[in-house]
Amino acid sequence: MSVSTRRQTLTALFAAGALALTLGACSSSGSDNSGSAASSSASAPMAGGSSSAAMASGSATGDQPFGAACAAVPKDGAGSFSGMAQDPVATAASNNPLLSTLVTAVKQAGLVDTLNSAQNITVFAPTNDAFAKVPKADLDALLADKAKLTKVLTYHVTPERLAPTALAGSHKTLEGSNLTVTGSGQDFTVNGNSKVLCGNVQTANATVYIVDTVLMPTS
Repeated sequence: MSVSTRRQTLTALFAAGALALTLGACSSSGSDNSGSAASSSASAPMAGGSSSAAMASGSATGDQPFGAACAAVPKDGAGSFSGMAQDPVATAASNNPLLSTLVTAVKQAGLVDTLNSAQNITVFAPTNDAFAKVPKADLDALLADKAKLTKVLTYHVTPERLAPTALAGSHKTLEGSNLTVTGSGQDFTVNGNSKVLCGNVQTANATVYIVDTVLMPTS
């Protein structure tokens, strides 16, 4: 083989090797970019999902019951917050030991079906201790007078579901007259003397605010 021929052969081999190295580098670079893009793409949904979960958690927190007396509500079972959320309001109240006197009064007035079948109402529910503030003779007379008892009990109900942010103000009741709520955040008083002890309790058809004093209509 002549010197000229050998030079041409070596030149061709070097060119082929350089081409192979160039193609290999391009392939390696493309693979790295693809992996980086895939990694970036995979991490983006995770970040979004984490953000959504955080927002959902924040929203759920704002929907929880509030107030010192909420600690007295059973932690589980039909009388717990999750249990009451499954039942209409009169049934839910019957499972809550704080409200047994109210339940007796509701049954005495024949309002169980009325309250259970109502839609999107708010109930201001006096505790047993709230009823105990009423002199026994007066309470016995009230329980014996169905018309008056119905008037008092329906005064504790508004025909709209009130969130805590909409609670302050004047609200027309099923009895026909208005009650007034003052306060904000987690501190509310009804008609100037009845404190909300545990608020924003959800039942299947109502939002309940447990109060420490029986409300009496003025008319």
